[in-house]
Amino acid sequence: MGTEAPTPARTAAWLARNAVDCLPEDGLQRKLAAGRPLRVKLGIDPTAPDIHLGFTVVLQKLREFQDLGHVVVLIIGDYTARVGDPSGRSSTRPALDPAQIDANAATFREQALKVLDPDPDRLEIRFNGEWLDMSMADLFSLLRTATVGQMLERDDFAKRFGAHEPISVLELLYPLLQAYDSVAVRADVELGGTDQKFNLLLGRDVQRAYGQPEQVIMTLPLLTGTDGVRKMSKSFGNYVGVTDSPDDMYGRTLSIPDASLPDWYSLLLDAAPPADLGPRDAKRSLARALVARFHDEAAAREAEERFDRVHIRHQVPDQVAVVRWSANGAMVHLPALIGQAFGVSSSEARRSLSGGGVRLDGEPVPAGTLDLPAGEVDGRVLQLGKRRFARVEVEAG
Repeated sequence: MGTEAPTPARTAAWLARNAVDCLPEDGLQRKLAAGRPLRVKLGIDPTAPDIHLGFTVVLQKLREFQDLGHVVVLIIGDYTARVGDPSGRSSTRPALDPAQIDANAATFREQALKVLDPDPDRLEIRFNGEWLDMSMADLFSLLRTATVGQMLERDDFAKRFGAHEPISVLELLYPLLQAYDSVAVRADVELGGTDQKFNLLLGRDVQRAYGQPEQVIMTLPLLTGTDGVRKMSKSFGNYVGVTDSPDDMYGRTLSIPDASLPDWYSLLLDAAPPADLGPRDAKRSLARALVARFHDEAAAREAEERFDRVHIRHQVPDQVAVVRWSANGAMVHLPALIGQAFGVSSSEARRSLSGGGVRLDGEPVPAGTLDLPAGEVDGRVLQLGKRRFARVEVEAG
């Protein structure tokens, strides 16, 4: 926060420094001026088993509040996940199995603590099934706090309604249920991604209807995934998970486009890319920092060394799985061998071969080669792409 003495205005400005919205404009400053620990809410629906780097952007902001003495209320939406957040959706989400939701919730809780301070004086973890398993009378009271017209002001609902696409009544209920979470925990501040702005603002309306002081809302940028195009998401396959192995975390980070570097540095490291480094070395520095954060410094050094050994010096890893190939003739059909070794389809194996994406002991297999003598394959390490290896043992058929 710098060397100046903290004041509510300076503290509010520092906390909001990388936010997109902090509303109302002077709301956070006024909350801080009260001189008591604030209750800072984040709701997450456990619709997937793992947390990715994009989600850590908001978790890191929560940690900043914790480090200043405030209380984070992490709400795991075991009930709202059964409805499905319609934010950014062009169609109704499929229903999730309650058992899977519960399993995901347990994983989320564990992984969130990789960023949050677990001190019980600074962290409450709640499940919104505690209060959303409500009576019909209570549900009717909640429904009276909003109108259908208000719900249809949401961009995604408005687009679907204008295109005559179906919107389920259950989906219309979702924003109200999430808003009621703020009432249940008496939130002073609520955080979320920019795609959650409507839901967060609705929380203020519902708090007001229940006679509570309205929360301040803070929205944070959405981290672009490894494809450099869409927000990071498990469903898009463009994510880096916080529990990924050091090698996967390092390698996937290096795959981001150069144009993504400023955002990744800003949102994940709260810094700018080093001015004295080109894009390649800036990515390496970023990858080391991320592996060190979610594993440790030794793991970061070792992941970089293994990456360089395989992808720069084209050396084989120390330990690889073994695939046994039954030779019924003098030749080995490579698409079939690749399929057996790595579980890919024959067509995918052929595409990799035609594109030069297959190596033996680090040497590229000539593009288009489909068969090799068994003696040229036996005992060698087969490599598919950048990170998949298997040592081939040819057995007499």
